Amino acid sequence: MDEKFSRRYESFCNSLKALSEARERDFSDSFVISGTGAKFSITFDLAWKVMKDILIQHYAIIGFVTGSPKEVLREAFKANLIDDDDWMEMLKVRNELTHDYDGAVIISHCKMIVGKYIDLFYEFEDVVKGICRINE
Repeated sequence: MDEKFSRRYESFCNSLKALSEARERDFSDSFVISGTGAKFSITFDLAWKVMKDILIQHYAIIGFVTGSPKEVLREAFKANLIDDDDWMEMLKVRNELTHDYDGAVIISHCKMIVGKYIDLFYEFEDVVKGICRINE
């Protein structure tokens, strides 16, 4: 894997670590809620870009029409990097958060982010670590 991948993967890991702090925070604080939403979106975006890097560099899959998150997630599922349904659900949440101007959307998704999505990010991190060991 190249330098760009390494930097992106490191950013993903750092973002995930920061997002995980949400598990210890008070969700009655609106700043914590909005920060959780922002960090989730950043972590998700880094994750799908890391997936794209792996698909191209490790699996030599280059047949993306546009390279959109949805396409990358579909290819990542086919390559057994992720579970499709959960990640498509995460993409939907990320897209909804993009238009959350009053904080209502993030409030409805905080429990899923903290209770499920963080664990899915960690599962993906473990998959990437395994791939990186193979490439050493």
